[in-house]
Amino acid sequence: MAAENVQRRLATILAADVVGYSRLMRADEEGTLAAVTALRREVVAPRIVASGGRIFKLMGDGLLAEFPSVVDAVRVAVDIQRALANGTGKSGDEMPISLRIGLHLGDVIVDGDDLQGDGVNLAARLEGLAEPGGLCISGAVHEQVRDRFDLAFEDLGERSVKNIDRTVRVWGWRSGGGQAAVPAPVEPATARRRPAIVVLPFVSLSSDPEQEYFADGMVEEITTGLARMRWLTVISRNSAFAYKGPAIDVRRVGRELSVGYLVEGSVRKAGSSVRISAQLIDAETGANLWGQAFTGTLDDIFDLQDEVTTGIVEAVEPSLRQAEIDRARRKRQENLDAYDLYLRALDQAHRFTPEARANALALLDSAIVIDPDYAEAHGVAAFCRQQRYLWGGHDPKDREAALRHAEAVAAARTDDAASLAFAAMSLSALDGQHEAAITMLTRALDLAPNSALALTCRSLVEMILGRPEESALDAARSLRLSPLDPLRHIPECALAVARLAAGDTKAALRHARRAVESHPVFTPGLTTLALCLVEAGRIADAVDVVDRILAIAPDTRVSNLHERFLVANGVGFDRVAASLRVAGLPE
Repeated sequence: MAAENVQRRLATILAADVVGYSRLMRADEEGTLAAVTALRREVVAPRIVASGGRIFKLMGDGLLAEFPSVVDAVRVAVDIQRALANGTGKSGDEMPISLRIGLHLGDVIVDGDDLQGDGVNLAARLEGLAEPGGLCISGAVHEQVRDRFDLAFEDLGERSVKNIDRTVRVWGWRSGGGQAAVPAPVEPATARRRPAIVVLPFVSLSSDPEQEYFADGMVEEITTGLARMRWLTVISRNSAFAYKGPAIDVRRVGRELSVGYLVEGSVRKAGSSVRISAQLIDAETGANLWGQAFTGTLDDIFDLQDEVTTGIVEAVEPSLRQAEIDRARRKRQENLDAYDLYLRALDQAHRFTPEARANALALLDSAIVIDPDYAEAHGVAAFCRQQRYLWGGHDPKDREAALRHAEAVAAARTDDAASLAFAAMSLSALDGQHEAAITMLTRALDLAPNSALALTCRSLVEMILGRPEESALDAARSLRLSPLDPLRHIPECALAVARLAAGDTKAALRHARRAVESHPVFTPGLTTLALCLVEAGRIADAVDVVDRILAIAPDTRVSNLHERFLVANGVGFDRVAASLRVAGLPE
């Protein structure tokens, strides 16, 4: 009989949460409370009430509201996020506050003024999947609004969420993401998938509550750092912290959150010293892909937190990218989609042989046929065509194709730093658009400050512009961020030429040798080595290196080095030409 008295109704639930609330409170409790209260009073509540909604639950860092209209709920959510993006509700020195919002249309249980049930729980789970400044909606909501708004919702696929015994179709939107029409769902073969990762709560190996606070804050900082990688889907802190507590099965977490990778770690304090261990786990196999320990003191706990966060983010990116390439390599040919084709091509593009370039371009052409607007595929294609033009015969068709792919990246208005970097490199090397390239690379580094590739490409453009000191700074930082990068021979070449420009021949030769050791058939690396050997007075060794260059690229001449050897301007082309003549390079 009690079940018959339960009152239910259909409602659209909006769940909103303040991003980084714990970190903000740690930095300034009173200021954070004042800012959140003002945000709720001046921005959020008036819009909800004006659209017929009501707030039925308040939490310190968020709220739950219901709406009788799905359309009104989505309109309010978008309006709130746009208002925050435009600075509404913030003045003077007031701290910036951002929100995540989730919306679901479902059955709820009425409990006085409160609402409960799966309809509420699911909205809260969707909020945890949203990007800062964005929102995630369920398939039920999307079905009602897809033809009502001129908004670009991204299909994030079927997702498993905690305490919901079915998968949920999720759609995402973020402020500033464009005003295109709502795209129709795409078939799996054409989907531009992104790997997904979650940072699980770090284990505090102490009963000290200060240490637990530090560990929780670190998880939030690492999550934020990884979220800057646009090619990666990062599960929110709220969803991750649902797994705080007892030991967990990483495979189960992977299934429940629909992620392929997890970061987990621990914090141990001994006196004033602290040791933080972290590792990257493959959620499907449970294999450890990377691990590292960091040590420091608690004299300045926030500096230590920043140092560890930066170290983990910098190390995870190349490890995860390689894991994705390995996964694509293992897939059966008939099951490849555009993303898998792109990953296989990326692996080939890093090898710098004519055969590997041809293989990469064939894979990229197939990916672009499936997905013509795939900026990442266009970027790598531009890079491969550029290399083939410069060192594989000067076929005008390769130059035209490289520039066409670079322009496709620019037209896509992509947020992918790697695509922008590759496109910028082609525009500079093949068309003399150096300042446009610098602008693209600056944007790439704004989007991904720790992108070793963007730094490598900018070091080359700066060298083309005759700025060896600036080039050396970017090249050195690229190697520091990704010391085992498959393209590390390029910044080593830039550093070698920069050291020659500074008069340090010994250091120049050391970097040139590292470039060739990293990639023995990379002709610009061999050219750099020959140049440094001549400058060091080792003419016989330089002659041997030139013979290797001519065996790989027989048409290499002093007369075409000004176009091929991109770093020559770092020391001046006349100096390069004179040295390589001594080494026996034909005119």
